[in-house]
Amino acid sequence: MKSRRVQVAVVQSAPILFDKQSALDKIASMTKEAAGQGANLIVFPEVFLPGYPRGLSFGARVGSRTVEGRKDWQRYWESAIEVPGTETGMLGELAKEFGVYLVIGMVERDQEFSTGTLFNSMIYLGPDGSLLGKHRKLVPTGSERLLWGQGDGSTLTVINTPFGRIGGLICWENYMPLARTAMYAQGIDIYIAPTADARDTWQSTIRHIACEGRCYVISCNQFATKASYPADLAYYADIQEDDDILSRGGSAIVGPLGDYVVPPLYNEEGILMATLDLSEITQSRFDFDAVGHYSRPDIFQLIVNDKKQEIVQKKFK
Repeated sequence: MKSRRVQVAVVQSAPILFDKQSALDKIASMTKEAAGQGANLIVFPEVFLPGYPRGLSFGARVGSRTVEGRKDWQRYWESAIEVPGTETGMLGELAKEFGVYLVIGMVERDQEFSTGTLFNSMIYLGPDGSLLGKHRKLVPTGSERLLWGQGDGSTLTVINTPFGRIGGLICWENYMPLARTAMYAQGIDIYIAPTADARDTWQSTIRHIACEGRCYVISCNQFATKASYPADLAYYADIQEDDDILSRGGSAIVGPLGDYVVPPLYNEEGILMATLDLSEITQSRFDFDAVGHYSRPDIFQLIVNDKKQEIVQKKFK
């Protein structure tokens, strides 16, 4: 019996917040390190480029914003990237150099309709250097909604690879049952779940998804400390009383029956490595297949709008 195997690497790290070059440098160095250990697929955390602004208020309260907070946000906006764009081209060349698939969380600046909106996105790059696809977070969580816009169903992306179908959702999107079902229905084998959630309950979430989807789950979080925050931010004081470790990580890899392939890593930077045997997915679906023999389409049906949503409909003669 022939088995399909792939070596995966999960990067748990953080760049200097709002510093695009710092993020690009870390992506390059850690891709080189992971590829040197034999990785075929390398995953970076939620908005790794240019970082997750945990703890910052940007001067926003209900009913008011401040001039200083707007300037902090402008700094975040300036460190965002366009997809496709110069930076995605550079990252594509990196993937090509090492012959790997790269999945990277990033802050994306809209370039089609309004340059004033940012998205929490992740991109997929192939070993030939091509941009294979992207996903925009459907619903930013809590205060994130002031930073990022909402994605739509056109980026519920699953990609064919020689070792299986890869795709995923970002952080608390994974608590959306219908969004998960939309991913399962595309035959996902390796489910990528970048997050900013370092709580113990997140581990329950990713293990449940693995059991439910009968897929491998790769969860990737940042390890971030105060040292990664520029001290000249207008609202740096927001984190001054916080612990030095702002995000303890918790990246992990889970198998299709819900058991850890690699247990969560906490309180340090690192790269998690594992060889995944995709034949175990086939075996796991023997007694449960959420969108196959365990579905009841005569009772339950999901309608997914996968059309790109446009506020302006352009019509030309």
